[in-house]
Amino acid sequence: MKQVEVNGRTYRLPTRPAVVVCVDGCEPDYIAQAVAAGQMPWMKKTLAAGTAVIADCVVPTFTNPNNLSIVTGAPPAVHGICGNFLYDAANDVEVMMNDPKWLRAPTLLAALADAGCSVAVVTAKDKLRKLLGHGMRGICFSSEKSDQTTLAEHGIEGVNALVGMPVPDVYSAGLSEFVFAAGVKLMQTRRPDVMYLSTTDYVQHKHAPGTPEANDFYRMMDRYLAQLDAMGCTIAVTADHGMNAKTKLDASPDVIYLQDLLDGWLGTARARVILPITDPYVVHHGALGSYATVYLPSDADPVALGARLAAIRGIESVLSRTAAAARFELPADRIGDLVVTSIHSVVLGTARSRHDLSGLDVPLRSHGGVTEQRVPLVMNRKATGLDLTRRWRNFDAFDWVLNHAE
Repeated sequence: MKQVEVNGRTYRLPTRPAVVVCVDGCEPDYIAQAVAAGQMPWMKKTLAAGTAVIADCVVPTFTNPNNLSIVTGAPPAVHGICGNFLYDAANDVEVMMNDPKWLRAPTLLAALADAGCSVAVVTAKDKLRKLLGHGMRGICFSSEKSDQTTLAEHGIEGVNALVGMPVPDVYSAGLSEFVFAAGVKLMQTRRPDVMYLSTTDYVQHKHAPGTPEANDFYRMMDRYLAQLDAMGCTIAVTADHGMNAKTKLDASPDVIYLQDLLDGWLGTARARVILPITDPYVVHHGALGSYATVYLPSDADPVALGARLAAIRGIESVLSRTAAAARFELPADRIGDLVVTSIHSVVLGTARSRHDLSGLDVPLRSHGGVTEQRVPLVMNRKATGLDLTRRWRNFDAFDWVLNHAE
């Protein structure tokens, strides 16, 4: 059987269409609540007849690191994408981590295309498109800019006419529905050998599991997954991270402003706090997440400062660069002197004055730390040769659909 090797893992080429779906922000309870409410009949059948575990995503539990882990089959220490945003210490600049120049490893998608497979990628936000499609021959476009596709750059044109939907609002459930609708249309018209679908977590940031709005979203998703299943696809569904409420008793955001604390302890702007959750779409989370990295001046004592931060109520852990790189499988040269995570109900900020929370029209829900690490990993086939009691990762999804599906 033909196979490819990518980042130390071997994958068989598919004999039927293989589809991996990354549902952004899919805390496992979203599926549980929707199934219990009768809103996901396909998923209920799949959980009974297929294969399912609760897996771990990578920390930081943000979009870019986890999507790239899924398509490389490896943690950030291998592929290099350790956030949505980072401090480029060599050039003394804070930048978005959307450029493929930050990638340190090839993707499985590119390798499968090189091996002769037809590959299609549909992502909700355009920020991920160039990373996911790096080096890949095939179809790769976003819902956000579906009206701008060209054969030369995206491998397809006329996407909106094909899907029968206009460009969705970036802050809407429709941005994710377009991903699923496009996936179904591509499978009907092009039948790619391999397809990767990645949604956005707009709904999950605003609505808790079991709410009418959340159940509506998962009912929509279930309908499209059933259509892909009916076309003979082997499907794995996973997530880039979970999601938790991050509020005080009065429903206001429960925030620890690290930059303000460090400015008070060390002097203004001597330390630099980076929030890797930062991306161009901050209305629904205000750039507040449960993971931060801190760069300290050379005369600061990282051990003493780490202990002082760790003593603050709401802090889950404070790790040195070396300890964080080891525990979370991160590239040590792309994180700060300290890595800070907060508990499930608390988020981390820089300075209070830098966060515009006026766009939060519902109580804050966010992610980033270890408390959002549990995610579903579900396949619509029985698995062969798998020990389901071991620790599974979201980046095992392609291994499941290509190597272990009955």
